[in-house]
Amino acid sequence: MDIKQAVFIKSSASYKDCPQEKRPEYAFIGRSNVGKSSFINMLTGNNKLAKISSKPGKTQLINHFLINNEWFLVDLPGYGYAKTSKNIRNGFAPMISEYVLQRKNLIYLCVLIDSRLQPQQIDLDFIAQLGENGIPFVLIFTKSDKQSASRTQSNVQTFLDTLSREWEELPPYFISSAVTHKGKEDFLDFIQNTNLSIQDYF
Repeated sequence: MDIKQAVFIKSSASYKDCPQEKRPEYAFIGRSNVGKSSFINMLTGNNKLAKISSKPGKTQLINHFLINNEWFLVDLPGYGYAKTSKNIRNGFAPMISEYVLQRKNLIYLCVLIDSRLQPQQIDLDFIAQLGENGIPFVLIFTKSDKQSASRTQSNVQTFLDTLSREWEELPPYFISSAVTHKGKEDFLDFIQNTNLSIQDYF
């Protein structure tokens, strides 16, 4: 798949304010400062599409982008200890939970994981909640260019091995780099194939 058009549609404070559920939707979420905005910009070929900041917690709303007039890419607030006010930070969880649980056209929640780190409990807990609620998701391991390929593969395998202790079947996963564009083609092909398989529902 080639992304020829990526258009910002709207920002919403609640899933109830999101665009009509007439297209398949893929939402992106991750721990604060995991490289979510950089990945989205790399994926769409637009360095200004999602806001990038060295300060965690830049995304505070549900942001919808229409891709090729066919599907929605959704940029969600990060989870974790963002350097925002306490009230705002406490408001992230209900916003995310309601969106993930209630959004009927959400096909996959794309959970971004920093490939440089050993498994973080906050990521494992979030993924466990997805499993408990039957939310389909994929894993995207970011920042693979920041270390050797062998180190990345080792960390990814450790993460998958940790999940295997609780999960009978592991989710699809991708190793990515916003700098080298690693994983871009594979991930977009995954979305294209998924959209083809569900096209009768939209």
